[in-house]
Amino acid sequence: MNEADENKKLVFNNIELSRQLFGEHNRHLQRIADALEIRIHARGNTVSLEGDSIGSNLARNILNQLYDLLKSGYPVYPNDIDYAVRVICNDDRACLKDIFLDTVYITSKKRSIAPKSLNQKDYIDAMRNFDIVFGIGPAGTGKTYLAMAMAVAALSKGIVNRIILTRPAVEAGETLGFLPGDLTEKVDPYLRPLYDALHDMMRFEKASGLMQQGVIEVAPIAFMRGRTLNDSFIILDEAQNTTSEQMKMFLTRIGFNSKAVITGDITQVDLPAHRRSGLIEARNILQNIKGIQFVYFSKTDVVRHRLVQEVIRAYEEWDAQKEKTDT
Repeated sequence: MNEADENKKLVFNNIELSRQLFGEHNRHLQRIADALEIRIHARGNTVSLEGDSIGSNLARNILNQLYDLLKSGYPVYPNDIDYAVRVICNDDRACLKDIFLDTVYITSKKRSIAPKSLNQKDYIDAMRNFDIVFGIGPAGTGKTYLAMAMAVAALSKGIVNRIILTRPAVEAGETLGFLPGDLTEKVDPYLRPLYDALHDMMRFEKASGLMQQGVIEVAPIAFMRGRTLNDSFIILDEAQNTTSEQMKMFLTRIGFNSKAVITGDITQVDLPAHRRSGLIEARNILQNIKGIQFVYFSKTDVVRHRLVQEVIRAYEEWDAQKEKTDT
């Protein structure tokens, strides 16, 4: 690839890859232009950049790196354009290859699961290198999904012998007695998001078989009491809704050759006002312990529909304005 006209023009030698880079009807280029508030024109395999130097340099960086990804065989989708813009705008020295090509797991549908932001990359590296990892941040940032991918990958490689997925059932007070049905039917509504993530990664029949064998266990956190979990990858989801006692109980269940990942959003605590969040308390107590890693996500890490990021931002502004009004 050659560059000319003081970084205002980019020429991509591979015509087929340039078409993939530009997108159908140049929609990828338009997404970049809209995000950076510049103008991008394409003719053949040549791109011209118009606008302020900062935006143009960022666009040049993004396009060059996305082109390199395409040359490496990585298929660039519209959402990848948005992720790339966020990453480079946050850190123009970031390497998209190091992030997007760090495949965690390939699903039964042959879809690669990989990080889409710097914080997601840090999160994955933390799960590789630490036995206890806390992922804290808003919904849609991939905390649970990436942890699930790491767990399934560890199981498939024989690194662990089982996966344990748990979360608190706050609304039912963990007694679950008043709900209709047997035990499975009682707890399923609270554990459904974990099932959904699991079935997104492996065939339903395989997941069901592993659950029947006890290789994969999905249960409310109350069921962890009194156990020692060896050779396991354990995920505690929605941890902001654990009590102080539950969090301490969970963390002391971890046995030999096990990893624990605790995820939650400390801005979405559903506990009664008089109960302390076990996640918030654990953050304050454990953050300086060697071997325990905390990774924090923000709205820029949201990997759901692009409007989710805007919803989070709007609520943050509303809350900030409300605090000013109340004071």
